[in-house]
Amino acid sequence: MVFLLGDLDLPLRDRIYREPDGPHVVICLGTLLDDALDHVAARPDCRALAVLGLPAYAPPEELRVLEGRRFLVADDDRTRRRSYVEAGLRVGAEVEWLNQVRPPLERVAAWALPVGAVILAAGRGKRMGKQKLLLDVAGRPLVRHVVDAAAASGCDEVLVVYSDPAVADAVAERARCVENPNPDAGMSGSLRLGLEALGDQEAGALVLLGDQPLVEPEIIAALLRHWRREGSRAAVATRYASDDGEGPWWRPPVLLDRSLFSEMRTLTGDQGARQVLNERRELVDVVVTQTPPHDVDTPEDYAKIVRLFPGPGQG
Repeated sequence: MVFLLGDLDLPLRDRIYREPDGPHVVICLGTLLDDALDHVAARPDCRALAVLGLPAYAPPEELRVLEGRRFLVADDDRTRRRSYVEAGLRVGAEVEWLNQVRPPLERVAAWALPVGAVILAAGRGKRMGKQKLLLDVAGRPLVRHVVDAAAASGCDEVLVVYSDPAVADAVAERARCVENPNPDAGMSGSLRLGLEALGDQEAGALVLLGDQPLVEPEIIAALLRHWRREGSRAAVATRYASDDGEGPWWRPPVLLDRSLFSEMRTLTGDQGARQVLNERRELVDVVVTQTPPHDVDTPEDYAKIVRLFPGPGQG
């Protein structure tokens, strides 16, 4: 939940103007900083505070209640902004700052509703006959393209669920790796491990397949923007214009609200989130994209990817 303290019109999902019941973040104007700090002090489940337009007075001692919590300061006065940033760091807050009194909604939304990427990369590639996730695509391992797209699109953290240590080695510098010791149990096991590994601050999880190297940062960013806006549903998935009513009504990547995590952790088998979302369409919004990311399951699929995305020595 996002608790908007005072007269703020920010069309964020899960926004409220009353005292929240569960874990939440607070956004306020600088004129209400003292009230916001009182709220934070009284609520251990308040995870973060954003102040839009800092007060003219020096940072108060009460900032110490932000120890271990996230703190966003937004102001166009460099001296004032710096004093609050330094004060927040001194008390042990996780500080971010923006150099505008009223920053763009998308930037505030990304701070208030962070999303972690969970890349499912524990498959054995049986149809390919080799470890497909390490195949070279444009000079990089196939799975690295998915990791890089998630990172470039604004995900707060990137997790890769793997079973082959070589896959972890290929992405270790770009993502946090989580081992799936039993990949033959199906995709749902990887999904469960990824959701369990996400930090408590993540408001949602973007689930991607490790064998889709053509997934674009732009479509991931579009999913994030759609989901963070007021009125969006619990899940936002992609649909390809080329499906033309004949293909599946949604495809990965898919963004899942934290409210769905507990149900997703009970799934078994190889269908992952489809077991829930296909039965409950009312939970899902779709964002249409023109460019399918194309799964790589067979040598023919890989040859097609190479033609679409040639790199050094290829094509």
